[in-house]
Amino acid sequence: MFFELQATSGRARAGIIHTEHGDIPTPIFMPVGTRGTVKSMLPSDLEDLGASIILGNTYHLYLRPGHELIEKNFGGLHNFNTWKRPILTDSGGYQVFSLAHMTKVKEEGVTFRSHIDGSIHLLSPEKSMEIQRALGSDIVMAFDECPALPATKEDLEKSMQLTLRWAKRCRDYELKPHQHLFGIIQGGLHLDLRLQCLEQLKKMNFSGYALGGLSVGEKNSEMRQFLHDFVENMPADQPRYLMGVGKPMDIMDAIRSGMDMFDCVLPTRNARNGGVLTSLGPLNIKNEKFREDPRPLDPNCQCKICKRYSRSFIRHLFNVGEMTAGIMMTYHNLHFYITILNDARNAILKGNFDDYYEKFYKGYNSSIN
Repeated sequence: MFFELQATSGRARAGIIHTEHGDIPTPIFMPVGTRGTVKSMLPSDLEDLGASIILGNTYHLYLRPGHELIEKNFGGLHNFNTWKRPILTDSGGYQVFSLAHMTKVKEEGVTFRSHIDGSIHLLSPEKSMEIQRALGSDIVMAFDECPALPATKEDLEKSMQLTLRWAKRCRDYELKPHQHLFGIIQGGLHLDLRLQCLEQLKKMNFSGYALGGLSVGEKNSEMRQFLHDFVENMPADQPRYLMGVGKPMDIMDAIRSGMDMFDCVLPTRNARNGGVLTSLGPLNIKNEKFREDPRPLDPNCQCKICKRYSRSFIRHLFNVGEMTAGIMMTYHNLHFYITILNDARNAILKGNFDDYYEKFYKGYNSSIN
């Protein structure tokens, strides 16, 4: 059994995803390791934090150092980066559309110029599967089109149909025995398109299903309403992955709707720019009011950074350009995410997720930092 549903609390779910490299308790936040590593973090730090899975990026690892090198010399990404727990790799589609230059979408795939050296490449469903097979990730994402927004419903439907044809080609590609392929549901905020896409993907028998194309400019209220209306239609006996959604309250709202898996660069990227996430709401360490503040980043946090260092000291390090500041805040932010997801899981197992949600909401929106 790949996915085991353990408990529900309202629509919120707690489960376990079983993989060759270990179990993944859900709901789960997955730190993003774009180039094979989570920025500013050693694998041992992530292990200490209790991270049970990280992401790797197909596009970046294909361009540098190359999936052939990783497979030939190390047998896959787990040995290359020494991360022995589960890994999910994305398809590379989002990066092709957001980072590459002069992209051209055809039935065959996407032709693009590398953002590194301008070289021309074709990323097709088969090529994405080839790369992810070589990387040896536990969870593989189907190659989908990421339509430019805003878009008309007609354009979104055309894009969705292309995504479905590409999904079939991904499904027909032979992966390694331990790998599990997820289909990606597209269709914007149009419930009918999403339902149509889901029904077609279910016929292809994927191991799990992901929602793509959200958190790309729509209002938070629109995303919440969409999740409320749509998620209950997703298979209950398979993992549900909300791609790229990472603000703490957005995650809590998504858990409340029945989603299981989340990823976002927000905790690591914000940390490198002075952004800190706390149980009392976000703060910016650059603010003058923290210049003499002896308190930890989060008075309610038990991470090793908060146990030892003050806001004043971390602000000083940040202002003088010490990379240590970014490392400290990244560690804390990831600890924050992993902790709140663990707490949400425990609340679901106890049947009182709504109580936990209300408590978290009040604290996070208190703005008393």
